[in-house]
Amino acid sequence: MEYVEVQGTTFGFQSRGEGDLAVFVHGFPLDHRLWLDQLEGLQDLRRCVAPDLRGSGRSDPVASGVLAMEHLADDLAGLIETLGSSSADIVALSMGGYAALALWERHPERVRTLVLMDTRSGADSDAGRAGRREMAERVAAEGPGALVAGFQTALLAPTAGLAARVRLRGMVEGTPAETVVASLEGMARRADRTDILASINVPALVVVGADDGLTPPDVAEHMSGLIPNARLEVIPGAGHLPPIEAPEAVNELLRSFWTGS
Repeated sequence: MEYVEVQGTTFGFQSRGEGDLAVFVHGFPLDHRLWLDQLEGLQDLRRCVAPDLRGSGRSDPVASGVLAMEHLADDLAGLIETLGSSSADIVALSMGGYAALALWERHPERVRTLVLMDTRSGADSDAGRAGRREMAERVAAEGPGALVAGFQTALLAPTAGLAARVRLRGMVEGTPAETVVASLEGMARRADRTDILASINVPALVVVGADDGLTPPDVAEHMSGLIPNARLEVIPGAGHLPPIEAPEAVNELLRSFWTGS
């Protein structure tokens, strides 16, 4: 594990390879371990960096009750600069995708290419916000471990293997309750960024698991249709977490995207 200070906060990250920087942004309530297979499989093409977002994994804990997507975006911009790069290939999943769109809105010069995976550009509905706040109350009462069973069902395809299920459990149980609650509130308050999709003028790839019930393929198709020249890829047999459900397929897509093949 390596560490770097950005905006007065210490962030932990895993890094593999050399060359142009690629930053892998995990979702909720996960950490850098989501991307371990990508770090290993793509290190010949890029300097692959998977950070723990603020409050997750080995990074400093959150001090606020709201983890805003704009704050995560500023962290990512600072991380890219601190690692010595002017821009990076951004690969972002779920909540990471919300942060990546905020990054594009606030710091577009830091984004060389963009991969949005199992995410959406819109804001939560009223029902969605209420659901997040109910989940926060449950975590406050029972801890993050109470979410594991439901998340294994909601985030993974029915055919997901043991390795994916175990890694998901480890990440959920390892995320502090404070981070879970602050992330839920940050996602509940996030802005609708659908209008900025048309401004994305860097190479873009939208990826979704065929069995993703949270951000299904029709959401990804709509989003990709609004991004100029974006490519859409659907991964068979994967749910909301293709990097751990179908790592070889994800690596193949990223390799093809980055090399133009």
